[in-house]
Amino acid sequence: MPAAPNADLHCHSTVSDGTLAPAALAHRAHGNGVQLWALTDHDETGGLAEAGEAALALGLRFVPGVEISVSVGAQTVHIVGLGIDPTHPTLLAGLAQVRSGRELRARMMARSLEQQTGLRDVYLGAARHAGNPTLISRTHFARFLVEHGICGNTHEVFGRFLTPGKPGYVEHDWATLQDALGWIQAAGGHAVIAHPGRYRFNSTEELALFTSFKDMGGAGVEVMTGSHSAADFRKYAGMALAFNLRASRGSDFHSPQESRCDLGQLPPLPADLAPIWELLH
Repeated sequence: MPAAPNADLHCHSTVSDGTLAPAALAHRAHGNGVQLWALTDHDETGGLAEAGEAALALGLRFVPGVEISVSVGAQTVHIVGLGIDPTHPTLLAGLAQVRSGRELRARMMARSLEQQTGLRDVYLGAARHAGNPTLISRTHFARFLVEHGICGNTHEVFGRFLTPGKPGYVEHDWATLQDALGWIQAAGGHAVIAHPGRYRFNSTEELALFTSFKDMGGAGVEVMTGSHSAADFRKYAGMALAFNLRASRGSDFHSPQESRCDLGQLPPLPADLAPIWELLH
């Protein structure tokens, strides 16, 4: 059996909420020994051409990807699409639809954070941290609050202000699960449930998510990812086997200063799992 590649199939650039440009990410991945790499910006494919060109020059195998925001009940779930055609009109129209509500949500978050912190011009401050002005996210607000000393790091900001039930969080209706999988499949890609250990589902709700995802043609689940604990690794390896899903591995890298895990630094997938990259050509 050939050795498994050092695959990192989930990360973000300045086109969404990362701090490195797509080409810089390619160089970092290559320098860290990554052999199979995907860029998966939130609801956006604008960085894939630059990333692919840089990867080609480095001899790094590149997988075009995206991470789509999906509403499941009262929670936001992220679905990664791997091996997509980034120019497919169905996918592009769907992503544009998802992005269309982001500005209003960002302005509502800014007003709430101003009330909570006493800071002014929070929307403009977050926008300065966004490489893509059409996609201002919670991470950009978190960086602004750290910059102004409200919190010590972005993880603290999320815990105090930017998760459900906290004063800076604003609900938003994203894509449906069926829509997201349909867009990914139309573009020739494979859908993967991102970082399932981060969601706050009870066991019944989680089983319903996995069942619906599988029934709709979903292909895989992230087993190894930067926010998962060792217990999560074991749990979602078991879920991959139980639902006959391919296993994925991705750091969810955003920034050298903020991310829990650097590109290419995760443990390997368990040997009894079928890796998602066997489907990628």
